[in-house]
Amino acid sequence: MERTVDMFHLDDNEVIFFKRQLEYVKAKTYDIILKDLKGLTFVPISTEIPEGYTEVTWRSFTSYGLAKIIADYARDFPRADVGGTENHGIIKDIGSSYGYTTKEIKRAAITGFDLETRRAAAARRANDEKVNSIALTGDTTNNLNGLLNYPDMPEYTVPSTGTGTTKTWSTKTADNILVDLNGIVDQVSVTTAGKERVTMILVPLTQYNLLKNTRIDSYNTKSILQFFKENNPDIGIDWCTELAGAGDSGTDRFMAYVKDEMHLTLELPVAFTQLEPQQEMMEYKIPCYSSCGGVIVYYPLSMCYGDGI
Repeated sequence: MERTVDMFHLDDNEVIFFKRQLEYVKAKTYDIILKDLKGLTFVPISTEIPEGYTEVTWRSFTSYGLAKIIADYARDFPRADVGGTENHGIIKDIGSSYGYTTKEIKRAAITGFDLETRRAAAARRANDEKVNSIALTGDTTNNLNGLLNYPDMPEYTVPSTGTGTTKTWSTKTADNILVDLNGIVDQVSVTTAGKERVTMILVPLTQYNLLKNTRIDSYNTKSILQFFKENNPDIGIDWCTELAGAGDSGTDRFMAYVKDEMHLTLELPVAFTQLEPQQEMMEYKIPCYSSCGGVIVYYPLSMCYGDGI
């Protein structure tokens, strides 16, 4: 009797081979470093929310009350207390997938070749790009907030000291640009009575190159960037292309904020995860997913935007 080959299913040896290969693919995928997804480095990542939750709640507290000098037997002790507000956010799942046909798996099992990792890497890349996009600009359709356009943030009014009373840095002197950098830092400090100290400034790439390549003046060969960093060693400056056009009326925006997990986080309850393969006709499909709650800013006064540069 002639033996028939089932091209739609794998035999036991092929199944074992496939499972081992998926472990290899998974390891290779997690080894990939995507250096250009900068949004994932601008905000501290929090994974403390357990998988399965669809909402995140956080509370902001403020202490209030006064003390005074009292006399013996006094009963009018001033009262101090703590008041708080409760806030809610949504957690959404992000999905992608990749797959191999039964012929590809059988051929790899026969020859002993590894299954290619590029498909798994593409699924991982798609996932990370979506998370990166949410970290930077959020997702308004799903009510997820991002770092660069967080609602109701304080604004620094950029002085119109450029040529023709403009605000753009390309028309300003080095001294005027330094006034803007120091101004947005000072606003956070002054508004919070010195409680908050900026640790990070983000600018569009064009403006970052201007800071890096423009000398203070003909006598001082240091660039604006060097000069500012030397005088503010606790403040980092980096570029973010998404800030171009992110301001009011499509103007370029720069921002200053306190970068630590006590002030803001990117909520990622579930990191990139690959599920068991599922057969669909002649293909084995590997679903992948993660979950994201967007950016949460716990102390709004620790962040500030400046538009028009």
